[in-house]
Amino acid sequence: MEAWIHHLIELLALPQFGLSTVFVVSFISATLLPLGSEPVVFGLVKLNPDMFWPAILVATAGNTLGGALDWWLGFGAHRVVDKYSHSSHHGRAVRWLEKLGPKACLLAWLPIVGDPLCAVAGWLKFPFWPCVAYMAVGKFARYFLMTGSLIWAFPGIFAS
Repeated sequence: MEAWIHHLIELLALPQFGLSTVFVVSFISATLLPLGSEPVVFGLVKLNPDMFWPAILVATAGNTLGGALDWWLGFGAHRVVDKYSHSSHHGRAVRWLEKLGPKACLLAWLPIVGDPLCAVAGWLKFPFWPCVAYMAVGKFARYFLMTGSLIWAFPGIFAS
């Protein structure tokens, strides 16, 4: 069983590509495509413990740039008529987001709602750079806490 898990982590980390793979997977996972980058970051760090900080920073950069792309997509989508604009849920969500402003992008790290949140921030025409800054803080915290927690929780697995 442990050999199978080791092989899976090695495959996900793609050590022959390293940080470039972390960047690409983190970028793509921040778009509206359903992909998680945490296994790739964890796999790379488990195989190369000295790559903890570079992997966290590269994953943060890729995921933040993907969130920025979502912002621009939302900004462009603002010109399209929203078919749900009259629902009570829509109104409440928009009022909540407008109250928070760019700070709402701190939640961009959340599964399912985080990536669309970046697009909605662009759609609502929140200022781009403050949104990107809040996205980066939230995404950095996620990668740091998740990868660090997994390393702490599974210290003996895959030890060389």
